[in-house]
Amino acid sequence: MSEVFESYERQYCELSANLSKKTSSVSNLDGEQQKQKISEVRGGLDEAEALIRKMDLEARGLQPNIKAVLLAKLREYKSDLNNLKNEVKRIASTNLNQAARDELLEAGMADTLTASANQRDRLLMSTERLNNSGNRIRESRKVMLETEELGVSLLQDLHQQRQSLLHANNTLHGVDDNISRSKRVITTMSRRMSRNKWIIGAIISVLVLVILLVLYLKLAK
Repeated sequence: MSEVFESYERQYCELSANLSKKTSSVSNLDGEQQKQKISEVRGGLDEAEALIRKMDLEARGLQPNIKAVLLAKLREYKSDLNNLKNEVKRIASTNLNQAARDELLEAGMADTLTASANQRDRLLMSTERLNNSGNRIRESRKVMLETEELGVSLLQDLHQQRQSLLHANNTLHGVDDNISRSKRVITTMSRRMSRNKWIIGAIISVLVLVILLVLYLKLAK
């Protein structure tokens, strides 16, 4: 595994544990202290997101088998971070609603608060729709990242297939060279056999002449 990735991961784990503790303690606070703590948590969440992006970039430059394991781990980190964000949003929304109610009650506007209940419900519905839209955006981004990973895997497969084709092409060239050498050997052997054929024929002819000459000499005696 990359040392750079491990360094980012250690920073993220420490930051994530700290953010979880702060988020748990936020609900016990109120007023300005709670707002300040929520602001600190949101800043930490932004920093954690930056670390995840750095780890993602570092993981994509590693070997495919290591990269797949690290990207799966990053998806878990992103899921945990999204859960923290949703928890902070819930606490902030509750704090906002409580603060608005307190202001209305202090101003003697309890009747107005009752009259605006429908508006508050609409506001909550709008907030819920916004949260749903945010979830859809995150899901779309997740699908986009998975598609990007698939594209990288396909490119790697194509590169391996290209290397295989090049190797096969080199092998075919080697076979062609062997065939050419075999042709040259066969041609050389054929020529030698032709020369040997003529030599054997000449030897046979000489032997026949010698035999005929011997017979002639015997008959002449």
